[in-house]
Amino acid sequence: MKKIIKYLAIMLLTAGALFGADKETGHLLIYAGLMEDYAIKATKEFEKQTGIKTEFVRMSSGETLARVRAEKDNMTASVWYGGPVDAFVAANEEGLLEPYVSPEAVNIPDNFKDKSGIWTGIYVGYLGFVGNKKLLKEIGVEMPQSWADLLNPKLKGELVTAHPGSSGTAYTMLATIIQLKGEKDGLEYMKQLHGQIRQYTKSGTAPGTMVGMGETAVGITFLHDAIKYRKEGYEDIIISAPSEGTGFEIGGVAILKNGPDQAAAKKFVDWVLTAKTQEIGQTVGSYQFLTNKDANNPPEGKEIEKAKLIEYDFQWAGKSRKELLDKFSAATNAEIPTK
Repeated sequence: MKKIIKYLAIMLLTAGALFGADKETGHLLIYAGLMEDYAIKATKEFEKQTGIKTEFVRMSSGETLARVRAEKDNMTASVWYGGPVDAFVAANEEGLLEPYVSPEAVNIPDNFKDKSGIWTGIYVGYLGFVGNKKLLKEIGVEMPQSWADLLNPKLKGELVTAHPGSSGTAYTMLATIIQLKGEKDGLEYMKQLHGQIRQYTKSGTAPGTMVGMGETAVGITFLHDAIKYRKEGYEDIIISAPSEGTGFEIGGVAILKNGPDQAAAKKFVDWVLTAKTQEIGQTVGSYQFLTNKDANNPPEGKEIEKAKLIEYDFQWAGKSRKELLDKFSAATNAEIPTK
């Protein structure tokens, strides 16, 4: 009898572990990779509509990936919201994400979602260049129109980009160059580009603000971020997309495996995939193209919609992340910034 009771107790504990994550706690913690203004607005609105207390921690993609790796056996957040899905693919390779096919995903085209529900896209952003027209005039350089233009000797020390080890934006740049040029020539280009760079930033949005404030002439960033800064008053900002072709991000949402409230996490994913929710971003200066087929794209995106895009391979980029970062470090000796 004692053995039977002990067996039943073990079964009950196992069931609790399996199904406890689906029990609603009334509290949701999110790791957010999108702009902070967007994260604030979205989480407040979700809490208002559902009554679920919702908080977020804003981190770049590299930081988020490092955090969920460290928390693998004791996950504190339930959702990863925003940022390029390359990092989501890398996280899934390590068993850190929970598949979930939302009923709302039927409104998201197949090329903007993982068929298994590992991640689902919420927006699309194009990579490009942001320049300060006043500084460019002072140093006698036209606004760069190609990747090759960034190697102009007159731009030495005038170029800022994030570090691909910490930033999803910069990793998109690295993976784009390798896909455009091949590994050997791509790494050689990154080595040459390294010689031009004044500073590696931690976040992919920082180059846009630095250029807008006149601290440097040119930055590499997602173009919708540069448009935001220009609208906020940095009138000297100009933008361009590289003529050889450029990469792009699909900003995703995913459920973290073993997160404390899977039920609330699923509700959040369902909510952010709706057209109405996706349109929140443009009310706070996030001008990405939207993935829901019924959502209205921000009019601010019209000036960049004709940018030449490469056939960016997100699966390859995600699975190759560690290898590419190691090779980038070996080629450049660039250290990941702490601030």
